[in-house]
Amino acid sequence: MLHLRMITPHHLTEQVVELIDQTVGTTHLVVLTGAAREPEGDVVMCDVAREAADELLQEMRTLGIGQSGSIAVENIDLSISRRADAAEEEAPGEAADAVIWEQLAESTHEESTLTITFSVFLIVATMIAACGVVLDNAILIVGAMAVGPEFGPLAGICTGLVQREPKLAARSMFALLVGFAAAIVATTVFSLVMNALGLFHAGMLDNPRPNTSFIWQPDPFSFVVALLAGVAGMLSLTSAKSGALVGVAISVTTVPAAANAAVALSYGEFGQMWGSALQLLLNLCGIILSGTLTLIGWKLLWRTQQGRMTRPPGAPQHNFKKR
Repeated sequence: MLHLRMITPHHLTEQVVELIDQTVGTTHLVVLTGAAREPEGDVVMCDVAREAADELLQEMRTLGIGQSGSIAVENIDLSISRRADAAEEEAPGEAADAVIWEQLAESTHEESTLTITFSVFLIVATMIAACGVVLDNAILIVGAMAVGPEFGPLAGICTGLVQREPKLAARSMFALLVGFAAAIVATTVFSLVMNALGLFHAGMLDNPRPNTSFIWQPDPFSFVVALLAGVAGMLSLTSAKSGALVGVAISVTTVPAAANAAVALSYGEFGQMWGSALQLLLNLCGIILSGTLTLIGWKLLWRTQQGRMTRPPGAPQHNFKKR
């Protein structure tokens, strides 16, 4: 369940209440007349099943509540209420499958902006991966994948393309390109410093590295894994199962590929550098392609549910069951 709190102008309150009454999966409606001071208006609160939230929010936006008032959405971790249980039963579909596009756009916006924190995380992850590829240490590679924040901009690109928000897609692409460029440059310098300290040497790149050799030797499986990772990543965002992002990070080789390219560049091993660059490009393109297609498929799927989100006029609440 989700909790909605809205500040509505006085002349729109009746329409908002009627809209909530007509939407299946809603309950616990509260209206506080004249309670809002900034902006001035009424406070309307209700609980809504996650499955019905996206269409209700779109209707609220259509009424202009986002411009003349405000809409706040909170997750309800626990709701002990027979009415809430009935509302969830009434809403078609399953909560785990529901996509709230406004929430998705907001979360990807926060994760897809080029910030100092994002850049530092990506640089540190690439440096950790550099140690991993040089030492052929799979543990360090997995650790670097987990630290890397690159999936945020990738998700932002997918969301921007599907939602037709070019600014979000462009901002995400900028963060991705600049972030990886900075990480590769910084890791190249890091490799040279490690070489000067005697911790890295050119022979390490020529030694057999069975655990990490795939990083600069892309093959069809590289693209297949990237496609699967894109699907898993977008599902983890749309279903709010963020823990799955760890699995996505382990599944792909974006950061390790960038790290190997940087180390190879520092030693003039251009064959490995271009192989790593191709691996990186394949993974980025694969994730964007499958992530975008996943969101398109999810959007088409939930369009089939829209006709079942409205309660017929005069029908009592919680009279319908999931079909």
